[in-house]
Amino acid sequence: MIDPLHSLAFSIQANPGVYAVLVGSGVSRSAQIPTGWEITLDFVRKLAGVAGENCGTDPAIWYRERYGKEPDYSDLLDALAKTPAERQQLLRDYLEPSEEERAEGLKAPTVAHRAIASLAAKGYIRVIITTNFDRLMETALADVGVVPTVLSSPDQVHGAMPLIHTRCCVFKVHGDYLDTRIRNTPAELETYPKEFDDLLDRIFDEFGLIVCGWSAEWDTALRAAVERSVSRRFSHFWAVRGEPGNAAKRLIGHRQAQLLQISDADRFFSELARLVEALEQFSRPHPLSTEAAVASLKGYLAETKHRIRLADLVGGEVDRVLDATATPAFALQGGPAPDTNTFTARVRSYEAACETLIAMAVVGSYWVEDWHCVTWQTALTRLATRRGESGFNLWVELQRYPATLLLYALGLGAVEAGERGLQFIGRLFGTTVHREHREDKTAIELLPPFCLFERGNEPAKLLEGMDRRYAPLNDWLHALLQPRFRSLIPSESRFSYAFDRLEVLMALSYAYFAKRDKDWYWVPPGCYGYRGDNLDRILKELRSSLESLEEKSPYVRSGIFGKSAEECSAGIDAFTTWVPKLRWF
Repeated sequence: MIDPLHSLAFSIQANPGVYAVLVGSGVSRSAQIPTGWEITLDFVRKLAGVAGENCGTDPAIWYRERYGKEPDYSDLLDALAKTPAERQQLLRDYLEPSEEERAEGLKAPTVAHRAIASLAAKGYIRVIITTNFDRLMETALADVGVVPTVLSSPDQVHGAMPLIHTRCCVFKVHGDYLDTRIRNTPAELETYPKEFDDLLDRIFDEFGLIVCGWSAEWDTALRAAVERSVSRRFSHFWAVRGEPGNAAKRLIGHRQAQLLQISDADRFFSELARLVEALEQFSRPHPLSTEAAVASLKGYLAETKHRIRLADLVGGEVDRVLDATATPAFALQGGPAPDTNTFTARVRSYEAACETLIAMAVVGSYWVEDWHCVTWQTALTRLATRRGESGFNLWVELQRYPATLLLYALGLGAVEAGERGLQFIGRLFGTTVHREHREDKTAIELLPPFCLFERGNEPAKLLEGMDRRYAPLNDWLHALLQPRFRSLIPSESRFSYAFDRLEVLMALSYAYFAKRDKDWYWVPPGCYGYRGDNLDRILKELRSSLESLEEKSPYVRSGIFGKSAEECSAGIDAFTTWVPKLRWF
């Protein structure tokens, strides 16, 4: 039988954003953060000390006998500290680390907090319900670049954005330690404000649930919210150490939750995050399936009788890419906002989905024949057509990234294929891409890295390690594709030359198809902008071909950047004048 932890990891990886986490004091225990009740009892000890009395081993009994009521967090806090500033300082001693505690790593986010935060940063966890009023969860999220919506009072819940439009929500059902309205006593835990109940009802109805570190014994209102929920749209998982208590058993039975026996919260969440990450890697096509696809492709390239089989093979792989990138992990809105972590993760997810198609393109473009062109143009058009136009701008714009990957893979193979490849490049760059409610444009006007985003190269600087690059996405593609071309271009310097040659042809072709006014000349920059030696060699080669062969030059015949030697030469001259304006070298 499958391990419940593995089942949970599969569910999370396959359904990003549909699981909520409910954590209690057990998750903060290893940080040596006291519970609200422990703080209340310590308040009683302080009060007894001020009164010159000894409250003994059970401060709650002393308080009841002395004051005739249960210890109340708010009453005690008001008695010990009269002003908001005094109250905050008093609480900080319990919940914020001293210099000594900081040096020992105490009162800081635990391994469990950081594992949950990593899942949230990747879009797997969107809602975190906590009975804790410390800020360890918020700190862990901030450390991975996630700024959550924090809800700890009825007015905050009332004014909150719908969960579907929230990247990450931390719902602190017992309040925040800097707010004296925290819920702590049995009476306070009996009921919640209507705003809390309504939001909990929605969460338990619309999300799966992962419970850890919560006994369910004392939190009557939260227990009632779980019991009210009858939806079983997504599975519930309950992580416990040893035997669950009676209250937890009732909820586990009611929700038909899967029980997970764990040693502690830190190990549970860190292992869960590790398994989800491993499944991300496994979602890449298996090497054998990629090899089989490439082998089939090779068999279809040689003879025109395989035209239909070739189209079906490539088209089927494009179908697979489109299906893989239509999942919630690629949502345009409602999911995580773009930042370094999420942007890099999404780019890598697109690359994983395209792994087999890129391997096919490397081979197919090098051995390209005229009758292959339509198949690859169709693939490029399908990948370049956006499926949505509303959401986070960067996610909308990044939809064309698979088409950019395919353009580069096909272009690099074709550059190495000689004149036959140049003919293919001319047709590829001129491929029409349909744009809904806007005029159609050619692939070369939409797909180069600097054309993907309205803000040029700035969004691509979010890529991990690329924040100081002149051409971040171009450099990223160079590093990504170089090992995939090793069988065709074993030399790294030779690969860089082929890469720069392709990007120069892209720039010249962009100028030709975009038909910009000469006073507003611009072309997409590339790595050629700072590899001056390669650029000089490439331009010299282009000019030599045009001067010696004139109208018979493959650059003229291919129509990549002109229909005559004169037009092509003029394009090179304009480009040569423009490049120094980049000031990259």
